[in-house]
Amino acid sequence: MTGNYTPAFPPPGGRRTVRIPAQPTPGAQATTAPPTAGRPGRDRYLDLLRSIALVRVVVYHIFGWAWLTVLFPSMGVMFALAGSLMARSLARPALGVIRGRVRRLLPPMWVLSLTVLPVLFWIGWKPVKEEGIWWFIKLGCYILPVGAPPYPDTSGSPGGLLEQSWADQAVGPLWYIRAYLWFVLASPLLLKAFRKLPWATMLAPLGLTAVFGTGLVTVPGAAGDGLVDFAVFGSCWILGFAHHDGVLRRLPRRLVISSAAVLMAFGLWWASGHLTEEGWNLDEIPLAQAAWSLGFCVILLQYAPSWQRLPGRLARWDSLVTLANNRAVTIYLWHNLLIMATSPLIDELWNVPWVGDHLGTYIDSSYAVLMLLMVWPLLALTILAVGWVEDIAAKRSPRLWPAGAPARRKHAHSSR
Repeated sequence: MTGNYTPAFPPPGGRRTVRIPAQPTPGAQATTAPPTAGRPGRDRYLDLLRSIALVRVVVYHIFGWAWLTVLFPSMGVMFALAGSLMARSLARPALGVIRGRVRRLLPPMWVLSLTVLPVLFWIGWKPVKEEGIWWFIKLGCYILPVGAPPYPDTSGSPGGLLEQSWADQAVGPLWYIRAYLWFVLASPLLLKAFRKLPWATMLAPLGLTAVFGTGLVTVPGAAGDGLVDFAVFGSCWILGFAHHDGVLRRLPRRLVISSAAVLMAFGLWWASGHLTEEGWNLDEIPLAQAAWSLGFCVILLQYAPSWQRLPGRLARWDSLVTLANNRAVTIYLWHNLLIMATSPLIDELWNVPWVGDHLGTYIDSSYAVLMLLMVWPLLALTILAVGWVEDIAAKRSPRLWPAGAPARRKHAHSSR
């Protein structure tokens, strides 16, 4: 499954309306209309969840700890948050909303594509000889990712500056951009279906996952991968609709939590019988990922406090949470490349006088920790170098370091 590259995020910087759930009239269907809007503002609880998801993705891709996919299913969380924001946006005409979302998504991806593709060609990728003219059509996925962008299975050289899996590491995460685009394009119809048949619509992707994600029916190639990703995270996206419309808050909490627990228990049970070489890696077990992520997100959103500012000790992280949300696409797209870039930098430590001779053993044993320490400065430099493209895409004035100014905020909500 392409979800190995766990990321990411809805285009950051969007505002969310903080709402008081509407009280349905007796006999009316609870999901026929969203609650009345309150004053606009950032929901800092959702911003915090998005930031945690980003950090978890980076840590997972460095250490490879499969249990992290159980501890915090980042992709399910991110798709649920994106679905909630998309439902809010669709209060406006759908065509304009889709155009705006696509506009904000693509330019940051194009910057990565313009960086990676020349390197692929320079080190010897010659796909035209292998695939002919059809390759040029597939290359269009680097412009509009309706499918998976092509790249060589192996590239670089063993022990070289670019190791053989670097293309897969660099381009593979674009599966999320493709999945997000599919959800954006389908959202007007999905939202209408949800408000007419809420529970059937929300659970339908689980059924699709049981069909396409378990091998019962197999669709070959990139189309099959895209279909599985759409099915696995579809319920989380539609759960975002339910969160936006206030559906979860109108249901008995005990019923919601117990239902979520049953889903999560099923996910773990299914995973236990389909463990991979990596163990409990839900990214490689689609049905377990779908069930666990949905139940996990139900609990997170059922208890969502709708903070307008981070409370207590969390407030000290306000600037970093703001930065992560304003540069979520940049962080996600570039983090794998930057993780790989830490290796040659760490290897240079052996060439430093005294360090290599006396600390070489410690460098070996703490290699992953050193990668984790070094990737954050590299991400900071990348944010400064190309992060402003997200602002241009969102039709904002470009900013080098959009971490906000918490001390200057007089109101509880952000004006972004």
